[in-house]
Amino acid sequence: MPHDWDAETYDAIADPQFRWGTAVLDRLELDGDETVLDAGCGSGRVTALLAERLPDGRVIALDGSTSMLETARRRLAPFGDRIRFVLADLMAPLPIDEPVVAVLSTATFHWVPDHDALFGHLAAVLRPRGRLVAQCGGAGNLATVVHVLEELGADPFTGKMFATPERTGERLRATGFVDVECWLHAEPTPFETLEGLGTFLRTVVLRDHIRSMTDAEAGEFVQAVAARLPRLELDYVRLNIDARRAG
Repeated sequence: MPHDWDAETYDAIADPQFRWGTAVLDRLELDGDETVLDAGCGSGRVTALLAERLPDGRVIALDGSTSMLETARRRLAPFGDRIRFVLADLMAPLPIDEPVVAVLSTATFHWVPDHDALFGHLAAVLRPRGRLVAQCGGAGNLATVVHVLEELGADPFTGKMFATPERTGERLRATGFVDVECWLHAEPTPFETLEGLGTFLRTVVLRDHIRSMTDAEAGEFVQAVAARLPRLELDYVRLNIDARRAG
């Protein structure tokens, strides 16, 4: 399973991910009675918007983090049994028995290092002609942070997948998807204070880098990265995905 998250802190600071996720959800046309998989539901902020659009449907809220699912359960409690929670790794076959009408995913796929396996597992739980609507980090994502990490002699996001639209399209078509559209767009994300930037770096961007560090070491490392960035801003690049399961 993926390493767990600090879900409480993430939930408090993930306004950028929520904003992006809202725009992705707007691309998914729904009648209101479907069953939709939220692949990487996190703390459930976007999932709640999805559930509101499915008054007669259901949401499968899937994540690889126990703490994220616990936070999502509390947020989504008002929806009752219309939400099913699943703890699962997107790198493995998904424990979903009935095919879903659509898969929604925001700010998740770049954490999955094998996109061939990922798309194959998603295709396996989508019904024929079911839609995949997603967004994640894409080619060129966080280039300034990568540059700083290289200057510091640190690992520049090994294990993350910041893919190009072209390669993503190839992977999707090879795993059973058609009507594929993939594109990049920039999402520069400014912060008002160095402290706010540092908290975001520590909780999200550099979480894998500091996992084995002490609190003091992690604080020094995050501060060093933040201080070397050219401005109080993260240069996010988003990879957008729209596709249908063949059939």
